[in-house]
Amino acid sequence: MKDPYEVLGVPHGASEDEIKKAYRELARKYHPDNYANNPLADLAQEKMKEINEAYDLLTKGGTTDSGSSYSNYTSNSGSLTEVRRLIQLGDLDGAEAKLNGIANHNAEWYYLRGVIAQRRGWMDEAAQNFRIAASMEPGNFEYTRAAGSAGNGGYTYRQTQYGDNGTDDLCNLCSTLMCLNCLCNGCR
Repeated sequence: MKDPYEVLGVPHGASEDEIKKAYRELARKYHPDNYANNPLADLAQEKMKEINEAYDLLTKGGTTDSGSSYSNYTSNSGSLTEVRRLIQLGDLDGAEAKLNGIANHNAEWYYLRGVIAQRRGWMDEAAQNFRIAASMEPGNFEYTRAAGSAGNGGYTYRQTQYGDNGTDDLCNLCSTLMCLNCLCNGCR
């Protein structure tokens, strides 16, 4: 991993306030929402992940000022990166199995657990995991946005009443299911 001070653009020995300020500015600049439907979306997501990792490393005391001893952090981070990759590939079972093998249940662990639940249509479980992740790291925009969307009715269930006209009801049901699938898969 790169030097976290370098990633955040702060000098070695920077104060907690300086680190937080730099993190917020970079998070606003590279947040994936700013790059929706943009060819640079993948790069922004990778940059945001790098920023989050650097911030976590510096604020959780996983390193010294000289930049040594990242090994413990990066091994867990690598596992979570693999979980993200599996989710992006649509391998939810593989992602869940990998996630279950990680003993350290940090904020990203709960966030990824929420993403898996969301993709499966388990919205209550997704919302619960997003809220846990956001409460563990309130400065992480990715987690707080997911928790906010879940808490503000961003993920709701629709109840369909079935009448006498079976064909219309079947069409309505199919349309509703397609919309739910679209919400779960992020297309809009």
